[in-house]
Amino acid sequence: MVRHSKLQKQVLALYRQFLRAGQDKPGFIPRIRDEFKQHAQIKKTDVMHIEYLYRRGQRQLEQLKDVNTKQLGSFSKSGEKS
Repeated sequence: MVRHSKLQKQVLALYRQFLRAGQDKPGFIPRIRDEFKQHAQIKKTDVMHIEYLYRRGQRQLEQLKDVNTKQLGSFSKSGEKS
């Protein structure tokens, strides 16, 4: 059995919350999976970057839970093109 750190457990919980919140909105689940899969390549030792993305994800989750949300922003840096 794999043991996860506290931060890993928080990220997994955030992922599950995103999936639950995205069920009501068409097209959101594939985008959520792609975003998390893309950032799964980050090294586990890069804690600052992971925590930054985690906090950003929490803010985006709150937006996603809003009934009026029609689009989901990306986790990419402002210089990158999506």
